[in-house]
Amino acid sequence: MQVAPARPSKSQDLATSGHRSAVLASFLGWTLDAFDFFLVTLALGRIAEDFHTTRPAIALSLTVTLAFRPVGAFIFGMLADRYGRRLPLMIDLIFYSTFQVLTGLAPNYWSFMVFRALFGIGMGGEWGVGATLAMEKVPPRLRGVLSGLLQQGYAAGNLLAAICAYFVMHRFGWRPMFFIGGLPALLALYVRSNVKESEVWENTKKHESWGDLGRAIASHWKSFIYLVLLIGMMALVSHGTQDLYPTFLMKQWAFSESQSSLLTAFTMVGALAGGIFFGFLSDRSGRRKAMMIALAIGILTIPLWALSGSTAQFLAVLPPMALMYLGGFLMQFMVQGAWGVIPAHLAELSPDTVRGFLPGFAYQCGVLLSSPVSYRQAKLGEVIGYGKAMALTAVIVFTIAILVIVVGRERHGIRFGEDSA
Repeated sequence: MQVAPARPSKSQDLATSGHRSAVLASFLGWTLDAFDFFLVTLALGRIAEDFHTTRPAIALSLTVTLAFRPVGAFIFGMLADRYGRRLPLMIDLIFYSTFQVLTGLAPNYWSFMVFRALFGIGMGGEWGVGATLAMEKVPPRLRGVLSGLLQQGYAAGNLLAAICAYFVMHRFGWRPMFFIGGLPALLALYVRSNVKESEVWENTKKHESWGDLGRAIASHWKSFIYLVLLIGMMALVSHGTQDLYPTFLMKQWAFSESQSSLLTAFTMVGALAGGIFFGFLSDRSGRRKAMMIALAIGILTIPLWALSGSTAQFLAVLPPMALMYLGGFLMQFMVQGAWGVIPAHLAELSPDTVRGFLPGFAYQCGVLLSSPVSYRQAKLGEVIGYGKAMALTAVIVFTIAILVIVVGRERHGIRFGEDSA
C-alpha cells in the first residue's frame, strides 16, 4: 500500500541536520567504487593482452567482483546496525581503496582475480552503509531527488573511468588507472571530520547482542526476498546495458579505444540527468510509477541503442553515428533514471532497526543474481553479434523488471525513526 508523503515535523527537520555532507560523502564513495569497476570494462582488451588470455576470461573478473559484493554487504551491514554508520563506512573506504591500488600491481591473471574478489567485498559494503546514512539524514520531501543524485555516483564513476581511459590508458597503459583508485582513503578523512552519525540510528538502536540483531534481521525475511528479486532484475538492467558496451562498440562497430571511451562518457551524462529527473519525479508520483515509466521508455530505446545501423537504414534521417550517440544517451537516461529511485525505495521498505543491513545485503545479493550476465553476453556476442545479444538481453530483463515492480509495494515519504512496522 502506498503511503502519501507527509510534511516533516520540526523534530524531523532537526533529525536530518548535516544531510549535505552525508550525501556528498556517500555520492563520492559510490563514484570511486564504480570508477574502479568500470576501469576493467574499458581496459578489458588491454588486460587480456597483458595476461595472455581472452576477453571472456577477463570479463569473468566482473562476475567475480559482483559475486563477492554480498560478503561485504553482510559484514559492513551488520557493523552498521550494531555500531553506527560512520565507522564502518570509513573502514570500508580504506579497505576497497587498498585493493584498487593492488589491482594495478597484479603480476598475473590469478592475482588479478584475487584482488578483484577482495575489491568486490569493499564495493559491496560501501553502497548499503553509505546510502543508509544519507537517506536517514535527508528530509523526506527531498528523499527521491537526492536518492537520484546519490545513485548516480555509479554513472559518475563510469564517466570518470571513461575520461581516465581516454587520457591515461592510451598513453601509459591500464595499470596507472588503478593507482588513482587510492583516493577513497582520503575520502575516509572527510567522513571522519565532516559527517555526523545518523540520528535515526542513535534513536532506534536496540540490539544489545549479535543474537538480537540476527533475530531482528531474520524476522523480515519476506521483505528481504522481495528486495533481492527487485535488485536482481534491476542489476540485470544496468549491467546488461553497461558492462560490455565498450566491447560492443569496438568489436561490432570497429571503434578505437578513445572513440569508445568518448561515447561511453557521453552516455553517462544521460545517466546522471536521468537519475536526478526520475528521482524528482518519484517524490511527486511515487517510487514504483517513476521506475516503471523509465523502464518502459527504455524498451522503446533499444533499436537506437543496440541496432543503430539497421535503424539508420530504416529511418534514413540521421547517420548511424548520430543515432548511436542518441541511443546511448537515452538508454542510460532511462536505466539510471529507474535506478535513481532505488536508494530511497529500499530505505523506505526497510525497518529502522535493520536499515544498515537489509538494503545493502539485499542489494548485493540481487547483484549476485545478475553476476553471470557479462560473461554470458560476451559468449553470446561472439556467436550472434554483440548488438543482437545486448538487445535481446535488454528486452527480456526490462520487461521482467517492470513486472517485479508492479507486484511490489512502497512506503513513499515515511518518516524514519517514527515507524517500526
